[in-house]
Amino acid sequence: MRILVLGGDGYLGWPTALHLSQRGHEVAVLDNFSRRLWDHELGAESLTPIETLQQRIAVWRQLTGKIITPFIGDLCDYTFLEPVIRDFQPEAVVHFGEQRSAPYSMIDRQHAVFTHVNNVVGTLNVLYAIADHAPDCHLVKLGTMGEYGTPNIDIEEGYITITHKGRTDTLPYPKQPGSWYHATKVHDSTNILLACRIWGLRATDLNQGVVYGVETPETTLDPRLATRFDYDGVFGTALNRFLVQAVVGLPLTVYGKGGQTRGFLDIRDTLACVELAILNPAARGELRVFNQFTEQFNVAGLAEAVREAAQEFGFDVTINHLPNPRVEKEEHYYNAANTRLLDLGLKPHYLSETLLESVMRVVMQHRDRVRPELIMPAVNWRRTHNPLIPTEEVVTGQASVTES
Repeated sequence: MRILVLGGDGYLGWPTALHLSQRGHEVAVLDNFSRRLWDHELGAESLTPIETLQQRIAVWRQLTGKIITPFIGDLCDYTFLEPVIRDFQPEAVVHFGEQRSAPYSMIDRQHAVFTHVNNVVGTLNVLYAIADHAPDCHLVKLGTMGEYGTPNIDIEEGYITITHKGRTDTLPYPKQPGSWYHATKVHDSTNILLACRIWGLRATDLNQGVVYGVETPETTLDPRLATRFDYDGVFGTALNRFLVQAVVGLPLTVYGKGGQTRGFLDIRDTLACVELAILNPAARGELRVFNQFTEQFNVAGLAEAVREAAQEFGFDVTINHLPNPRVEKEEHYYNAANTRLLDLGLKPHYLSETLLESVMRVVMQHRDRVRPELIMPAVNWRRTHNPLIPTEEVVTGQASVTES
């Protein structure tokens, strides 16, 4: 099958491209390297050293004889994107090509506007290119569980059946995004649903939880195939941050009470979910929604799990609760459905002490690359302007998040 991976140089896009190529698909990747540019903007870098896309592709071909075709350009530039879709004629498009960080979108007005234009316009361009040049192509779009927020009812997979004043209908599940980034994902879902309805496109929206892990069977074939590992306060996840803090001897920083509950999944399960969606495409005119996670944890529980795993390596770890820089419920009901991918055959990898220890070994291997000043939160949701360079108060965790 001809598969085009948008954002194919990123944390998930690159391992996805390798995974699909290894399974015999004809794979192309598209990227404009903006993720690398944002590292330069923030003064950050991946904990794991990552090669250029061209070097990665060359190494993959040397090891396997398989070819991954690169397209270098911006999804927001339709004069670039249109001929890619027209000439490559993908049977499936896997869309990772968006700005993915909630804190980045909350830095200031400029970053909020950029996130909206980049994500929403880029996806609109993809929809038009598919409709005009590959109308039977299946779009597999990475959404986020963050679209739903934390409602006080069970979260269904994309749609909810309601009865109101004696009449019943099935409607898109109500969305409560928590950041400008999450709002762009809601806009994407609305636009994709419209495109499926009016043009008869086929699409699957993968509302993904928080991904952990850094190694897949393909990336471990050679260190030059490694994907990135983000631990900074803008792009890093809480679990990555905790693992790095444990190794370098810093307290684990839990935001607020730590009762924030989210869905999580192993990076290997992300690849499996994408492949399952591709091999079992949506019908023409259908937007399917899969909630893509395997387990639910709260932040305080993750910190405790990391503390226990770190003890096996002799690390004495403490846990600190910081004022929460985000505007979110810190104690809430959370119960989300996630059966549709399991019904298609997903066999999950569950978070365990063994998994935590394996990732911790990766962190230990690269601990000399850790920059502790990048770990603390530098973006406060309550402010409309945040400095890109953390102040001393932010670095030490003494800044108040209630200041105007």
